Amino acid sequence: MSTGAWIGILVVVLAVGVVAGYFLARLLFKKELAKNPPINEKMIRAMFTSMGRKPSEAQVNQVMRSMKNASK
Repeated sequence: MSTGAWIGILVVVLAVGVVAGYFLARLLFKKELAKNPPINEKMIRAMFTSMGRKPSEAQVNQVMRSMKNASK
């Protein structure tokens, strides 16, 4: 094989690796965020408490729903 063919194969393999790596990293990142959301009900309760309010369960659920809808 000529040098040009080797360079061409190398470039194609590198490009395929970059694209595959991007999609794999994206998939793993989404999976990790679904398993460990950045905010949970305990944090929402703490936020309401710091504002001097005692949150009801309905308020906590409403905030969680709104955050899930915003992330879609």
